[in-house]
Amino acid sequence: MLIRENYLSKIRGFYHSNLVKILVGIRRCGKSVILNQIIEEIKSSGVEDTHIININFEFIEYEELKDYKKLNLYIKDKVKDKSIYYVFLDEIQNVDRFEDVVNSLRASIKNISIFITGSNSKMLSDELSTVLSGRYVLFYIHPLSYKEYIELTHKDAYDMNSFWDYTKWGGLPNRCEFENTTDIKNYLHSVFDSIILRDIVKRLNLQDTILFDMILQYLIDTMGREFSAENIIKYLEKEYKKVSTETLYTYIDALCKALIVKKVYRYDVHGKAVLKTLNKYYATDLGIAQIKNNSQQFKKYVILENVVYNELIVRGYEVYIGKTKNGEVDFLAQKDGLHKYIQVTYELNNEEVIEREFGAFKTITEDSSKYVISLDKEDFSQNEIVHMNLIDFLISDEF
Repeated sequence: MLIRENYLSKIRGFYHSNLVKILVGIRRCGKSVILNQIIEEIKSSGVEDTHIININFEFIEYEELKDYKKLNLYIKDKVKDKSIYYVFLDEIQNVDRFEDVVNSLRASIKNISIFITGSNSKMLSDELSTVLSGRYVLFYIHPLSYKEYIELTHKDAYDMNSFWDYTKWGGLPNRCEFENTTDIKNYLHSVFDSIILRDIVKRLNLQDTILFDMILQYLIDTMGREFSAENIIKYLEKEYKKVSTETLYTYIDALCKALIVKKVYRYDVHGKAVLKTLNKYYATDLGIAQIKNNSQQFKKYVILENVVYNELIVRGYEVYIGKTKNGEVDFLAQKDGLHKYIQVTYELNNEEVIEREFGAFKTITEDSSKYVISLDKEDFSQNEIVHMNLIDFLISDEF
């Protein structure tokens, strides 16, 4: 089993805290596995089974506990003494008013440590943050990073077949069980359909799922390009679909909250401000993007941008598009008060490309790290701008 230490190390310090631990991620990204790994660590520290209450709401044996009052009573009846009880509620969004249960348990039982997981937009909703205001800590769980994918599959990280398999079919752990393309596609379609049917359609009461699918396909097909509501509305009109700007943004917001796509804002490097216009979108998982795109093949540089973006997010960076005086830098990554500017390209195969990628940093005068990342094995570093091989970047613990 792959131990996802990157996440465990962040959660471990909260094991015994009375803050509610919320693990959020796209369906089938591995939240339940991480929850089970937390349980095993807690057990190994000497905690008895009677002090661990573990409920997965996708299991039929817990069907009755989807009634929030029954769930509340069930857990309270399990608490018999003053030692800490560890409560794990997996896929809790299947329980109506679950936030009231969690808040009630936390308020009424002092010796309790609660962990919850969820996949849908309700886990990020205003209702949840209002009810649990200031009393929870949120952990985003992502599909496998490339390094985790290599550890799980035992493949050669530098074998380009491995790399392109990862970039094409993504990092949902269970998809690695399949080798046949048809089987992989069927699995990814089942995951996607569960996201749409169980989360977005139900929560928003969508009447036109075809329109919703068309909007997603447009975002995937234009991934990494500046988003324009006007352009997508014109595209939909050509396809005989009329949509208001308000409805368009409602659907896109639903896609973001379902963690299918992520919005990346631009940052004015010289004005030191986040800009709310001309943002871009990237896919949370490239496998889901693969089955939803209309093109025969993604542009490779866009795929590489998406891979780098996802890796930066996994590593805890806040990521923006860097707007400069003369253009933009692919990414500005911020963490611990430090700024890193990053250009991503497929290959530095001629002087024009080298000048374009390294020249993107010319107007950035602040003292910050600057990187060009590509698949080249030769080191093109120059003028204090570091060139990195993409696979080196993905498997290294240093960045």
